[in-house]
Order: sequence, then structure tokens, then C-alpha cells
Amino acid sequence: MSPRPHPSALSGKDPGHEQAAAAGFEPACVARVLDDALTANARIYAICGLQGSGKSTLAAQVAALARSRGLRVAVLSIDDFYLGRRERLRLGREVHPLLATRGPPGTHEVGLACEVLDRLRAGACVRWPRFDKLRDTRVVPSRWAQAEAVDLTLFEGWFLKTPMQSAAELVAPINALERNEDGDGRWRTYCNAVLGRDYPTLWSRLDRLLFLQPPGFEVVAEWRWQQECAMQARRPRRQAMTRAQVERFVSLFERVSRQALARLPQIADASLRLDASRRVLSPANWP
Repeated sequence: MSPRPHPSALSGKDPGHEQAAAAGFEPACVARVLDDALTANARIYAICGLQGSGKSTLAAQVAALARSRGLRVAVLSIDDFYLGRRERLRLGREVHPLLATRGPPGTHEVGLACEVLDRLRAGACVRWPRFDKLRDTRVVPSRWAQAEAVDLTLFEGWFLKTPMQSAAELVAPINALERNEDGDGRWRTYCNAVLGRDYPTLWSRLDRLLFLQPPGFEVVAEWRWQQECAMQARRPRRQAMTRAQVERFVSLFERVSRQALARLPQIADASLRLDASRRVLSPANWP
């Protein structure tokens, strides 16, 4: 077997991406999440939470605890599989201009994500993309993450296993962005159709799902702004989003985020309720 990669090399995300936005979870909570994954024999353990909820922080803490127990762990995110800028610009021209912006369903390479998870489950050597959010594109392949023969894969994302909406639910715009930039509903209809058509094959790879349940969508813009400030502090020479740009960016996620809030507490295998400061309240659903 090849030498084990350094823990940071087993994560497709910037290790500080959400850790600076959240102080971290209590050790007992982290241990319970790891025990949940191991008890369920979940080779692919998914952590879902809206933007800024601390899902990357929790995944990193669970991975560190697992490694302290001698387990080999890979940590990756659905964000790793964003389409590059060129592909999204093509979608923007061919389908709707809003698809040029990363994030919503339809802007990920779902087939590649499935392939990577399948290889991780099989214990094979695998590489997967890394995405530079400040440059808004994938990093060069030489800097992609890699791992082999892992015991546990932690996969995190903001809308994992969120189901599509009905046609009737798509009719009324949910915010100003939809009213002003998607008046005919073409963008949200496309995203919803892709969510129902393409993503379930990815969801089927997830053995178990933990949902970090926020108090409401209203906290997401502030959490996402904290993330942006943290990223800019680490890379001050890069141009980051302004507060107004962050709020507009978050509005792209509002429809699917509200669907996740409404449906995931019943779909997830376990849930942790968070307050506005990301403190864990009593579990909303924990076996």
C-alpha cells in the first residue's frame, strides 16, 4: 500500500472553509456522529446542512476523531464537483443565464461524483476535483485530492437527498431574484427537473444522512457572509464577494434550501437542531 496521505490531502475542500465560520462541535457530539456512522456500517456517511451551518467543520472533526482511532478517512463535498466556469457559461447561454452561477442543482458533475464515491467504497485509489471558490473554477488536476483504501468516506453538501418540488410549487417566485431574473420560471423549472432526474443516483450512494437543521432560512445569509470574510482573510489578494453579492448569491439557493428545511427532517436518518449561533440544541431526530 502507498504511504497514507496527510489528512489535509484527503479533503477536497479548503480545510478552513467553514471551520472559521463555526467554532466547532462539542466532542461528545462529534463522537456520537462517528459512532452513528460505524454502528450503521456506513461506508459513505453524508452530512447535510445549509450554507454556513458548519457541515465542513463537523466533517473535519469526525475525520480527526476517526483517524485517532486508526481509521483511514476521506472527506469530500458536493462542492468539489461543481462544473467549471466554461461549462456553466455554456449552460447559461443554452438554457438560462442564472446557470452560469455555481451552486444550484444542474451545476454539478453528478456522474463524476458517483464514480468517485463508488471507487472510495471499493477501496480503490481515486482522485477528485478541488474547486477554488474565489477564482470560481476548478483547480488544475495536479492539485486534485486523492486517497486509497479508506475505511470511511464523509460526504457533505447543502441539499443532499432533497427531493424535487411539484409543478404547482414552482409557479410563484420565491424571492426578488426569481421575480426579476426568472419571470417565466425557466431557470427554477430546469433546476427542479435536474434535481429529480439526475441527483437521485448520487443520493443512492449515501449510506446514511445526518441533517444539521438550522432555525430557519433567515440565518443563512449571515452565516454565508461569515464564510466569505473568513475566505478573504486567508487569501487577501483575491477579490471576494461584497455583502450585497453574498445576499444575492444566497437567494439563488433559497428555493431548494426551503425545500430541504421542509423535507429533510423526515428523510434524514438523524438530525441535529442548531440555533442561530450554530449551537446544537436537543436532537430533532436521533435514533
